[in-house]
Amino acid sequence: MLGFFSNKSTHPLADAREVKRILAEIVAGEPQSAVEEATAWLESLTANESFKLAQRLELIFKLDEAAVAQARRLGRDYPALGSTSRAAETRQWELSHGYWQQLAAAYFDCLAGYRAAEKEHDALRPQLPMLYGRLVNALAARLKWMQFRYGPVDPEFWMRVGGVYLAAVDAKVAQKPLQLYPGSVESSIEAEYLKVLLFHATSMDNLRPLEIEIAERFITHFLPHFSLIRELLRENVYWVDAAKPLPPTRLAKHPEITPTLRFFNGARAVEAVATTIEQIRSEGRVPPGINLGAQYEAAKVIPVLEHLAMCWAPKPPMRGNVRHRINSPLKVVNGLAAVHQRLSGRSAGTQGFETWTVDDVSLGGLGAQAGISRNDWIRIGGLVGLQPEGGDNWLVGIIRRYVRTTPNQASVGIETISKTPRAVFADAGGLQTEALLLDVPEVGEYARMALPANALEDKVALVFALDDKNARLHPRETLSTGADFVIANFFVQSFS
Repeated sequence: MLGFFSNKSTHPLADAREVKRILAEIVAGEPQSAVEEATAWLESLTANESFKLAQRLELIFKLDEAAVAQARRLGRDYPALGSTSRAAETRQWELSHGYWQQLAAAYFDCLAGYRAAEKEHDALRPQLPMLYGRLVNALAARLKWMQFRYGPVDPEFWMRVGGVYLAAVDAKVAQKPLQLYPGSVESSIEAEYLKVLLFHATSMDNLRPLEIEIAERFITHFLPHFSLIRELLRENVYWVDAAKPLPPTRLAKHPEITPTLRFFNGARAVEAVATTIEQIRSEGRVPPGINLGAQYEAAKVIPVLEHLAMCWAPKPPMRGNVRHRINSPLKVVNGLAAVHQRLSGRSAGTQGFETWTVDDVSLGGLGAQAGISRNDWIRIGGLVGLQPEGGDNWLVGIIRRYVRTTPNQASVGIETISKTPRAVFADAGGLQTEALLLDVPEVGEYARMALPANALEDKVALVFALDDKNARLHPRETLSTGADFVIANFFVQSFS
């Protein structure tokens, strides 16, 4: 297939033996190096005009096939980097996002060349379904990597991916069965586009990176329970206009009817999710027929499935408390240690905190606009200390929603878990532990405490002094965990 070079190009990819060597090197290499090399070759192909369009597209296909497993492996491994090295996490994100961005750009370049040169039509027409499918797949992967950083997603993204789908519809190949990669399951351009729509509809801004990775795999698994249709039916839940720079939206009111309008709903998928949850709880494992790319404990998988069911349900989840719109400054400190320092009086003044702006408040939490600092510490599930304007008390909250609205600004949703936290220095079997008491202790009742992630030990009581009294609390069940903390229920044995 690569033996039709007639212009004596000096580019290494013009030599069939060199191409074979490069592809083998990418397949067998270390994932980061392989993806970096593939990105460089894609960039050089796009910039080099010595290749005919059909030649360039075939080489892009081959580079894509050689690198796809390596690129997916980086996506699977990325969530674990957040708890190790910020530098390694940043490098892997930039490398992976850059690869999918370059791959999509290379495919778009071929598509533009096809549209501009009629003489190339006969040579490329048989390859169009694969070009459209691979391009939507590359855009979907890029969207996932943008979501790993919680955006922002440019509205143009939706017009571009929708434009590829509509081009496939016009060419009457959108529903044509397609095997995107050797060994992959059969798909179609429409199915790949629907995956992108479902990914957005699944509210990834409420999930941590590992949960995003798991959710994406489940979307592929449950995809047969969805269909993309043109008709406005009562059971429709979401709509999208593929020709407009808008993401899919819940059907709260009827949109303007256009030829490019599409609908989808997840009623059958919600039933399948419920069945899967029951099976996992019964068997204590993910069923063998579900490919999540790795082995995960049931406790990590079930919350993701519950989130999918909530997002795909015909009726959106109702807010438990009424929101009140305000505009007020908010002091924020990051992490258990920093909150403990503030509450214990070891840290004061204007250093060590950021100032956000509160948008709305409710009994359960608040929404705020946050500037993204250089160290970019905001994470779903992170523990924060909050001090509203005009008060001297601190609250403790957990970040539950995170959306980058611009490269330097974000919208953050925080669940308030304590309005009266206290910092204590507890004795845990002879080891001093800095902990936060989240509830007022009452003998014979339970009180929540937040401790460093590795400080909770089963059957080891916490003993501490508070307000001229001595308290002894025994650990019970763990309620939640984060990168630097664990929150657990404690039985209050004594407080006097």
